[in-house]
Amino acid sequence: GEVYNIGGRCERTNLDLTYALLDAVGKPRSMIRHVVDRPGHDRRYAIDCAKIERELGWRPEVAFEDGLRETVQWYRDNMQWTNNVRSGEYLKYYERQYGK
Repeated sequence: GEVYNIGGRCERTNLDLTYALLDAVGKPRSMIRHVVDRPGHDRRYAIDCAKIERELGWRPEVAFEDGLRETVQWYRDNMQWTNNVRSGEYLKYYERQYGK
């Protein structure tokens, strides 16, 4: 077996991702509340996807901005799913599917 990292070659800082998400949902950046960093915090998450590109010819098909917009729209279109997660209702699904 092999391990492959899948990434979009669109590295962003955590703050840049937060800005993009707020922009996508139409909320002001003033909603951000900066806090003291936790020890050893991550400023960014970078994925090296060269291996999957080289060995399997994989390439990202969706630009970051488009994917973020589509993801936000999915959550808007599936509010019941979100509500089930918030309420814990989704746990019943897993119990029915897989047992306790």
